[in-house]
Amino acid sequence: MASLFLKRFFFPSLAFLTFIATALPVFANDPILHNDYALTLLEQGEYEKGLDQLQKAFSLNPYDQNLRKNLAEAYTCVGMRQMERKLYDAAAEYFDHARELLPESPRYAILRGIALHAAKRYEGAIYELERARSLGGASPELYYHLGRAYYDSDNLTLALEMWEKALELDPSRAAIRELADKTRRELALETRMDKGYSSRFSLSYDTELKSVLAGDILDVLETAYNRVGSDLGYFPEARVQVLLYTKKDFKALTDSPDWSGGLYDGKIRIPLGGATGMTPLLRNVLVHEYTHVVVFEMTKGNCPTWLNEGVAELEGRKEFNQPMAELGRVARHGGFLSFPLLERPFSTLSDKQVALAYQQSYALVNFMVARYGWQKIQEILRLLGNGKSVSDAIGVALADYGVDYSGVVTEWQGNMNKEYGVRDRPSPE
Repeated sequence: MASLFLKRFFFPSLAFLTFIATALPVFANDPILHNDYALTLLEQGEYEKGLDQLQKAFSLNPYDQNLRKNLAEAYTCVGMRQMERKLYDAAAEYFDHARELLPESPRYAILRGIALHAAKRYEGAIYELERARSLGGASPELYYHLGRAYYDSDNLTLALEMWEKALELDPSRAAIRELADKTRRELALETRMDKGYSSRFSLSYDTELKSVLAGDILDVLETAYNRVGSDLGYFPEARVQVLLYTKKDFKALTDSPDWSGGLYDGKIRIPLGGATGMTPLLRNVLVHEYTHVVVFEMTKGNCPTWLNEGVAELEGRKEFNQPMAELGRVARHGGFLSFPLLERPFSTLSDKQVALAYQQSYALVNFMVARYGWQKIQEILRLLGNGKSVSDAIGVALADYGVDYSGVVTEWQGNMNKEYGVRDRPSPE
């Protein structure tokens, strides 16, 4: 949703650029000529080159307000391109350069706030968005993004306040209304929740849960932070929020399928039921859900479900390795699910297919780690984070093995043949 608002309301238009007359003598240090050439480059989508020309023009005449405005817009164009590439910290830096040129304009503070939020730098995002509000930039879009920043920094009260302000300005915003309604339900639950903290996690849990178990949960998560981080070569910087619910409250809040043992939607949400002590299965669930945090940040959400769940299953099964009955049955008698099908959310599968989907995803990722090593898994995830498709990411990462996406599946198929005797072959096509 954030990207929708960003593209619709904030993408810079070359209409902002102020054109300067070109009918002047040509010489190397003429700021007008640099400016005009820059505008041509920007119109052609050559944003970095256009920015370079405008920097030269502005250095030659730093008091020209038209050049100042044009340079700010060039920084914005490059910043938006960095946003498209999901290079959020770099985008924030470009927007900051634009803001320095026109500090009284709320527009650049808003863009910088959006970029910082996407980079999970919530305090900085709130600072920039509040700055934009103080400059007169109040709008439904500003309040939407400010609400998201407060929500993700675990301040639900202020998040709800921002979204209510957005709806006051434009009651037609159905998506914002849904967020506000969900946050009200969360606040109602949190009034009866206790809090716990560790160096990397904040924990909210139902008061029915014993506090000693809350401490054990934080210990498991801290251990997972180090172990999963070592395997995947990535350690999230932002504090991770974890919420533990009764099964009834979890279902009411998330509307997850009955088979769901947890959920990561920017926060880890887990239904605990009547658990009174740490168990191997609970450790499995905690590590599994935390692994989703790492995979999401590494890939910026661009990850096929089988890889996401397969890595999470592999990490979780180090705590409790559940039986693989469905995989064994299908391996012996045939009927594997295709991996292109498993690239999509498992919620689209039938209840009968879900167990197989998880086990098949785990089996393939486990094979890939054993065959190619964790470093190749890391490389695939980083390539996905740079916007590559899963086919391209696997092809690039495993080029020195001479295999592509279908080749990986074929090798896995051969391994399954040795172990079980598979009759039909899943296809990546």
